[in-house]
Amino acid sequence: MPAYDDKSLYEALKELGVIDPKVLFEKFEEARNQKTSFEDLLLKNDLIGDGDLGKVISGILGVPLVRLSEIAITDEVLNILPEVVARNYWAITFKKDADGISLATSNPPNETIKNYIVKKTSAGVKVFFATKRDIEEAFNKYTKDITTAFQKVMAENIQKFQGSQKNELPIEEITGTIISYAYENKASDIHIEPQEENSLVRYRIDGVLHDIVSIPKNLHGQIVNRIKVLSKLRTDEHLSAQDGKMIFKTPKENLDLRVSIVPVVSGEKAVLRLLSERSRQFGLADLGISTENMAKITSAYQSPNGMILATGPTGCGKTTTLYAILKILNKRGVNIMTIEDPVEYDIEGVNQIQVNSKTNLTFAEGLKSVVRQDPDIILLGEIRDAESAGIAVNSALTGHLVLSTLHTNDAATTFPRLLDFNVEPFLIGSTVRVVIAQRLVRKICPACRVSTPTTITQIKQRLDRSEVDKAFATTSQPALYHGKGCPVCFNSGYVERIGIFEVLPVDDDIRQAISEKKDSSLIAQTAVKNGMKTLLEDGLEKVKNGITTIEEVIRVTKE
Repeated sequence: MPAYDDKSLYEALKELGVIDPKVLFEKFEEARNQKTSFEDLLLKNDLIGDGDLGKVISGILGVPLVRLSEIAITDEVLNILPEVVARNYWAITFKKDADGISLATSNPPNETIKNYIVKKTSAGVKVFFATKRDIEEAFNKYTKDITTAFQKVMAENIQKFQGSQKNELPIEEITGTIISYAYENKASDIHIEPQEENSLVRYRIDGVLHDIVSIPKNLHGQIVNRIKVLSKLRTDEHLSAQDGKMIFKTPKENLDLRVSIVPVVSGEKAVLRLLSERSRQFGLADLGISTENMAKITSAYQSPNGMILATGPTGCGKTTTLYAILKILNKRGVNIMTIEDPVEYDIEGVNQIQVNSKTNLTFAEGLKSVVRQDPDIILLGEIRDAESAGIAVNSALTGHLVLSTLHTNDAATTFPRLLDFNVEPFLIGSTVRVVIAQRLVRKICPACRVSTPTTITQIKQRLDRSEVDKAFATTSQPALYHGKGCPVCFNSGYVERIGIFEVLPVDDDIRQAISEKKDSSLIAQTAVKNGMKTLLEDGLEKVKNGITTIEEVIRVTKE
């Protein structure tokens, strides 16, 4: 088997030309000087995706690549390797058939784990390469039945209390279990809701809330109190809302959590937003942006000044998109300043300011201070009022690149919204480079994805005729995909989310429409005529490619 090390990976990537040669060499030297992982540096800086990196390494090794995230693994096959052994050797058994057992490992040249399986099962072993990140996610399959596993751990903790001579509930362990299981199962939020007879723990996974476990009502107050202590909130205040943040240590990272506690009829409800390192590992290419739209965005952020605006409802991924752009622009030669509410993720090398209303550090006041800090690039968390809009536009006009967000339904509505903030039309046309409208749709689970032939007539019953004719012009009977439901996706048919986008660059025609204060629908028509794909069109393109379903696209674009 060919040798694989940082040097061979560097040479392979250099030959492929997928990364700028100068940047590639810089990262190779950085890894060597700091004695750190070359792979991790490439991924951390979004220079290549994990899947593409896997293809390159498997090619060097001459071992086939497998993506474990796309495979449903039975408990029988998974447990051929005990969890402790799997974690020690970075390996997962994922298939068993007449030809033997399929083994995924990040280190195929190591024969130890292969020999272990042969001795244990007397079966042949086929070796596949999987990236460490993919294997790390697959380790969660050992506890994939989250509800059952969680109930077991909770029962064990409550049993400790019942057998304790001190008669004290292990609230610290129970609270830690709630957070750690949410993290392991990629939940974005934890809801701890008081009810009449019990307390309900729910996780938001891929945008949908799942009931996880009911716990005794007498535990609820103590768990909320523990969260307050960790978040440095007042434990004697039960009648007003409180917001805070905390850090929870996991084996993989220090997890940031944003905490909100509000009084409801039956007690205090706690909601914890998990801000994980994993959410920061997305580059623009991973978000679902098409090649065509990527070129428009790249042209905008390569400009030394102007504004890039991301729009959409709360929770649609606007900040993630802007952070992905910031990570590309984050170089030693530039001064990047942000003002956010809240600062969601720490970015090394970026100066981030947290809004604080108690000290009058608002978006507008903070932005005034930021522009005096000699910035090259400014990220303003949100344009909320006329004052912040005016300062942002003037900053873009005086040589800064400004990134910000707005709450509008589509890209074209951004311009009337800025006019509502009393920004002059000629200033909008002069400063705004591109508007990115977006939504998040759930992806079909690749492990249980199946296709169903569908007629155009059936699709037209759910969408406008013109939209269907445009999207499915080349076929009369398209195959639409959906997930049947399996353990990988908790029987939902979906796993993870991806963006659908509407990217509107400001060209001469759009500037003319803005200067004439045209209605957003007329601006949208002009943009479409000039080549803009609408949110619905981009969504239907992902439907045709088997990435998501029509139901998901309708849910986020029509409702």
